[in-house]
Amino acid sequence: MSVSLINIAADAADSVAVINPADLSIQHLVSQADPVVKVVLVILVFFSFWCWTVMFEKLFAMIGALNAAKRLENTLESGNLEDMINYQDKHPIAKIIAAGNQEWREGSGEHAHEALHEVRDRVERAMRLELSNETRRINKRLPFLATVGSSAPFIGLFGTVWGIMNTFTGIAAAHDTSLATVAPGIAEALIATGIGLAAAIPSIMAYNGFATNLGRYVGRLNTAIGIYAGRLSKRFAPAAGA
Repeated sequence: MSVSLINIAADAADSVAVINPADLSIQHLVSQADPVVKVVLVILVFFSFWCWTVMFEKLFAMIGALNAAKRLENTLESGNLEDMINYQDKHPIAKIIAAGNQEWREGSGEHAHEALHEVRDRVERAMRLELSNETRRINKRLPFLATVGSSAPFIGLFGTVWGIMNTFTGIAAAHDTSLATVAPGIAEALIATGIGLAAAIPSIMAYNGFATNLGRYVGRLNTAIGIYAGRLSKRFAPAAGA
C-alpha cells in the first residue's frame, strides 16, 4: 500500500513538473546560480565590456592612422621636398617627419664632412625612433584583447565545471535524476561557457585584424621614411650650406 502511495505521489509530482516546468529563463538561471559561477559571470561580463571599449578605441585610432599615412604618402608622391620639410598634420605621424627634419638641421654642423649615406642613416635613425613611439601608442591595450581571447573560454569552462559539480552533488543528495531536476543546474553552468565564448570570439578576431593592419601601417611608414630620408640626405641642411 505504501509503495503504491509513493508511486502515485511520484506520478503526481511528474505531472506537476510537466504542467509547471522549471523556469529556464537566463535571468532566473543566473539569479539561482552558485556564488562561484556568479563571480565567473561577472568577470566575463567585465572582460567583454572592456574588450568592446578597447575595440572601438582601436578602430578609430587605426582609421585615423591609416588616413594620416595616406596623406603622408600623397605629399611624398608630389615630389616637392619643401612640402615635406614643412610637413604638418594633426596626427602624431607628423612627429616622425619632424624628428627627421630636426636631425637633418641640427646635425649638419657637427657632421659637415659626412657622406650622403651617413646623413641618410642618421636621419632614418631619428625617424625610426619616433616611429617606435607611434607604434607603442597604437599598440597600447591591444594585447589585452589577445589575453581575453585566449583565457575567457577557460574561465567560462571553470564556471561550467563548478556548476555541474554542484548540480551532481544536489542530485545525489535529493536522490532524484529526473530531467526537471538536472536541467536547471546544467543550464546554469553552461551559461558561463556561453559568455566566455561570447567574450573570446570578438576579442581574438579584433586582435588579429588590428595586428594585421598595424603591421601594414608600420610597413608603409618604414617605406615613407626610407624614401624621404634618401631625398633629404641629398640636400644640404641650412647650417651646412651657410
